[in-house]
Amino acid sequence: MTQANSLSTLDTLDVSGERYQYHSLKRAAAELNGVEHLPKSLKVLLENLLRNEDGETVTLDDIRAVSQWLEQRRSDREIQYRPARVLMQDFTGVPAVVDLAAMRDAVARAGGDPEQINPLSPVDLVIDHSVMVDRFASDSAFHDNVEIEMQRNGERYAFLRWGQKAFQNFRVVPPGTGICHQVNLEYLAQTVWAAEVDGEQWAWPDTLVGTDSHTTMINGLGVLGWGVGGIEAEAAMLGQPVSMLIPEVIGFKLTGRLREGITATDLVLTVTQMLRSKGVVGKFVEFYGDGLADLPLADRATIANMAPEYGATCGFFPVDDETLRYLRLSGRPDAVVQRVEAYCKAQGLWREPGDEPAFTDSLHLDMSTVEASLAGPRRPQDRVALPDVPEAFDALLALQVAPADTEQARLESEGGAGTAVGGPNAHATVQLDGKEYALDHGAVVIAAITSCTNTSNPSVMMAAGLLAKKALERGLQRKPWVKSSLAPGSKVVTDYLNKAGLTESLDALGFNLVGYGCTTCIGNSGPLPDEVARAVSEHDLAVSAVLSGNRNFEGRVHPQVKANWLASPPLVVAYALAGNTRINLRDEPLGLDQDNRPVFLKDIWPTNSEIADAVALVEDEMFRTRYADVFTGDDHWRSISVSEGKTYAWDDASTYVKNPPYFDAIDEPLEPLQPVTGARVLAVFGDSITTDHISPAGNIKASSPAGEYLQSLGVEPADFNSYGSRRGNHEVMMRGTFANIRIRNRMLGGEEGGETIHVPSGERMSIYDAAMRYQQDGTPLVVLAGKEYGTGSSRDWAAKGTNLLGVKAVLAESFERIHRSNLVGMGVLPLQFVDGQSVAELGLTGHEQIEITGISDDLKPGQRLTVEATGDDGQSVSFEMLCRIDTVNEIAYFKAGGILHHVLREMLD
Repeated sequence: MTQANSLSTLDTLDVSGERYQYHSLKRAAAELNGVEHLPKSLKVLLENLLRNEDGETVTLDDIRAVSQWLEQRRSDREIQYRPARVLMQDFTGVPAVVDLAAMRDAVARAGGDPEQINPLSPVDLVIDHSVMVDRFASDSAFHDNVEIEMQRNGERYAFLRWGQKAFQNFRVVPPGTGICHQVNLEYLAQTVWAAEVDGEQWAWPDTLVGTDSHTTMINGLGVLGWGVGGIEAEAAMLGQPVSMLIPEVIGFKLTGRLREGITATDLVLTVTQMLRSKGVVGKFVEFYGDGLADLPLADRATIANMAPEYGATCGFFPVDDETLRYLRLSGRPDAVVQRVEAYCKAQGLWREPGDEPAFTDSLHLDMSTVEASLAGPRRPQDRVALPDVPEAFDALLALQVAPADTEQARLESEGGAGTAVGGPNAHATVQLDGKEYALDHGAVVIAAITSCTNTSNPSVMMAAGLLAKKALERGLQRKPWVKSSLAPGSKVVTDYLNKAGLTESLDALGFNLVGYGCTTCIGNSGPLPDEVARAVSEHDLAVSAVLSGNRNFEGRVHPQVKANWLASPPLVVAYALAGNTRINLRDEPLGLDQDNRPVFLKDIWPTNSEIADAVALVEDEMFRTRYADVFTGDDHWRSISVSEGKTYAWDDASTYVKNPPYFDAIDEPLEPLQPVTGARVLAVFGDSITTDHISPAGNIKASSPAGEYLQSLGVEPADFNSYGSRRGNHEVMMRGTFANIRIRNRMLGGEEGGETIHVPSGERMSIYDAAMRYQQDGTPLVVLAGKEYGTGSSRDWAAKGTNLLGVKAVLAESFERIHRSNLVGMGVLPLQFVDGQSVAELGLTGHEQIEITGISDDLKPGQRLTVEATGDDGQSVSFEMLCRIDTVNEIAYFKAGGILHHVLREMLD
């Protein structure tokens, strides 16, 4: 396993007759002062270094640097981390497999063995992002949506089945099983991994990286994992270590218990707000404190899930008795549970009462102070107390109906506010089921129990069912303009709702099962009913979605929905009953009962005791049965024909899967790094530009470059599917880059939509068309932006599309962790303004020519580069920017043109 073992840490562990080799942290403590005081998440990194010490990628100095972290509780040391496995979902997994297939082609063209390209670490891909809510509120909704999903995605699924057959160490969980993070939590994760190496049984901490931001959910089970871009995950699959700095670790102390009527969702929204305010981007968060003793594993997973929303690399929960209880409940074999307990206690990874590791900094929350909350209307960190939701919506509405002279002020507000809507009293009349209804601003048009965040948690799911049951008993019904849906993260949820007798109540309110997968949260909400869609459009209504998800960025959930609110599943049901987010659910009634008496939320909210009784019905046999044959799939999946061959037989007529151009010149010598000269600005963006803005996952507009491309190939708009489903086709995705309907380019005064000015001609056109014209002229491009550029999903296409458009550098005030790494991984230079400078402070308009000097083969991590911007009038401004290539490894990737290019060139040398 290890080539060095400099500190003599190799030891054996006996567990119920099984003997495991492992690297002992207690033995390491004899040589490394104070490591027993390290946060447990850093102990996992230390074990990883001890096990992989080889004198080259991992040295004794790297190992000592972890103990030296204690001196300042931070470090500038770069380490090479090797996770045990990789997790993918299909939106990010398809382009990753496309890249691997393209790399096999490149190796074959170079005369090598294409099977050199093969995962060296175990990879699980869960197909969970492709089901859409086309049908809802009917007993046939699930069946119909599955049928439509298989019809739409046949090409993609056939490709994945080829990958499953062609690649070793690559498993695919078929569609209709669940959401990758919930499947990971309930089945795939082991907490302590075991494998045979060179004839010996070894044990080590279960660790992973995943191609989805919410990979962090598994930290609730004591498994260290986080999201990376697809390109970085592919490199990890191919044996490349994850290059990282030893992180700062922020401790989050939890004490007390949640009050009656307060949910895990309320807790996580509070934690998210606190940590975003603290500032934890690029840092680990580790939870500790005696409050953990009473915090169920599902609640921990809910908090860990939303690490991307609070900005941390991960939110880690140590292993304790609750971890073991969940492992047993979810059907893990006794041998696994025993191994976890013995290993974690031997390694000092077990949480003991009173534990207070050494942290970089810390926060404290008394859980008894948490109140009922939502988050919105545009960002998950913007927590709003339940009674304040109407006021928060009205504040958004006031911005959207603001007169033109306040437009600039509106644009300067963080995140922007979307296009103007009808006046404050705008309303519409809709005919639904033969009756007439008034539709106003704030109307809830989507109410979705969705997403891994909350559907993994039996307490909030049972609470939703109990609230539905009580509502029906009082004669309440979902408002007819609300599109309601239930999309659990696994089939186990259906089993326990059925056993509790709550499925019938949810169905009666329109929360019928629509699929097992990531639906509304990823933008797969499907169309609104025609009458509702028409009314919203014709009367410019600002309508709302309420979902139990983790993402509510503008334009993500549905293109017609202006305000998106994250809420617990029972509150999702409550808002479906109320029908509008301008109602104060604490003080105003949801509706009237059979006797015309007002019914308030408090009247039907289930008690903690009722919820606990329902949760007690969840059994380990449910998990064992559902996961007994998890990789087989249904008849649809098994009937897909699979092509043969080590390399993929690309179909030129396919509109879903195409051979990308990244490796066309891989056999040509590398060009030395050069300064960027004569560059033009493709677009100028403000703060909080998300990866959804850069590379949308949802609807493809017929009039967009991607829509026009598909129509030119004979694809009708009804068959466009989504951007997310077409990530295997670079032609679609490069046309979709910066094409989000809500993105605002300040070169156009902040108008919404993916357009820009082609500066030399002064013509207005789509960003894609402008980029292509610049490419024809050989003009390099840059993008200017504000703070938090690239926040949100670990979307590799946000970097891939940027690269294919010809963008050489992104100049921003700050970058979100994953997107910065993805840009480097695709050969795009991330530059960060310094000394308080910004686009506005420097007076940049986007009409300048840009020169970036100091770029050469001697480029160093964190180097300052000089940028000169020259306006149309010949006036220029020069300023320094920080090169956000953070590690030596990243420099090597950047020189090669990207991380996969680096891997491929090493194989071909």
